[in-house]
Amino acid sequence: MFSDWLTPLLDAEAMRGIDRWAIEERGVAGLDLMERAGAGVARAVERVAPDGPVAVVCGKGNNGGDGLVVARLLRDAGREVTVVCVAPPEELTGDARANLDRLPGDGPVRMSTGGVGRVAVVVDALLGTGFRGAPDGAMGEAIDAVNAAGAPVVVSVDVPSGVDASTGVVSGMAVHASLTVTFHAAKPGLWIHPGKAHTGEVETIDIGIPRGEPGTATIGLIDPSVLDLLPRRGATSTKFTSGHVLVVGGSRGLTGAPQMAAQAAMRAGAGYVTACVPATLEAILASAGPAELMTRALPDDDDGGLTAGGVASVLDATERGGVLALGPGLGRGDGAVAFARALAREAKVALVLDADGLNAHAGLLGDLAGRKAPTVLTPHAGELGRLLVLDSNEIERERLHHVRTAAERARAVVVLKGDDTLIADPSGRVAVSPGASPALATAGTGDVLTGVIAALLAAGLDSFAAAAAGVSLHAEAGREAARRQGAAEGVVASDVIAALPAARGGR
Repeated sequence: MFSDWLTPLLDAEAMRGIDRWAIEERGVAGLDLMERAGAGVARAVERVAPDGPVAVVCGKGNNGGDGLVVARLLRDAGREVTVVCVAPPEELTGDARANLDRLPGDGPVRMSTGGVGRVAVVVDALLGTGFRGAPDGAMGEAIDAVNAAGAPVVVSVDVPSGVDASTGVVSGMAVHASLTVTFHAAKPGLWIHPGKAHTGEVETIDIGIPRGEPGTATIGLIDPSVLDLLPRRGATSTKFTSGHVLVVGGSRGLTGAPQMAAQAAMRAGAGYVTACVPATLEAILASAGPAELMTRALPDDDDGGLTAGGVASVLDATERGGVLALGPGLGRGDGAVAFARALAREAKVALVLDADGLNAHAGLLGDLAGRKAPTVLTPHAGELGRLLVLDSNEIERERLHHVRTAAERARAVVVLKGDDTLIADPSGRVAVSPGASPALATAGTGDVLTGVIAALLAAGLDSFAAAAAGVSLHAEAGREAARRQGAAEGVVASDVIAALPAARGGR
């Protein structure tokens, strides 16, 4: 079921079906949809670049037809507009041809003869939402020309040309827009990297598609209302109803990671938190505090790393329930790897697997599929690459595809971290974070997120909701920390932890 705290992001196939339904079943003329689309883009151009000459660069499909509407309306408003077409005008058909015939003033010039020129704004109407692959030939040259024009403002029509609207994949060259005006609903590729890096500001406009459209979205943008899911303590609440988080990890030189995860779980609302750490490091964790943090010493090796001998102790600690946050500071020694694999396999409680807990399962995602309790994985691109035995660059090229693959193989919720953090469940449903929290680009914030998600799981949220709400709360805490410190660059992970209560506000 699609959650009401997700704003639907419609892929190309869904939008084609909606357009076809509006035209064929609801009697909306395609020419009217194109007119409203072009009018919305023209208004956006006037808003962001009210003066100066305009170049509208058009392909020969409906996206180009939208661009021709923009050119006509701006000329009618008195703007100097040059229309540049990649294809010969006689190749335009249908509604695009009708709008070419309506264009007042000079006709289009070809890219090879007219170029883009020096203008205040370029309108990119080359390729629409149906495009996939790498632009080549004249289309590739046109995209290069748009990017090379040096215009102060570039407005893309529906999607920056060269970006796969359904996935965010950029297989070749793509327009770098400062504003993308998209129609009816935003598209996944506008919010998922690498496409997101080409999109600029996103403005979604209504073009008159009737209500009651067919189809169901499987991808959505996380709305701030997800924070309404955060559990609140009441008069009858106890530390047990607020939930128990057990942070399991730590190794010599890496004691800060489990400590930050534990503190984050506390500040995110966990009723009580136990740090299960190597015995030789327990005193360090206990003395570092906070005083409310409980500790549990586990057998370790000569190097201060956990061993498989500690699994039984952790399992014993989960007899009354709780949530495991496994991996922060764990290390990659043979004993720690064996410990992490055995604990993940045998634990009957919910699990958040992060950092070296993930690395212990490199190439072994299927081993997690047999778990009966909820499982959440929180990798960055490098860790997901190790899980899937792929290079991290390949993960970054197709983030949506790979996060879905991992969720399906592990039968778990997978949180692929980044500015566009993606949260996928085994059914293929994906929540996308709007990001915009650069303060989180500092060491330790991943451990903070692990603690936050574990706390929300412990309080009773299902794994998909806990992950999405945790990501949103984490991002808002980053923004709050930046406000307190005066700049994102001055934020450290402990600042984010301190900002968590304020980030949830009255929720």
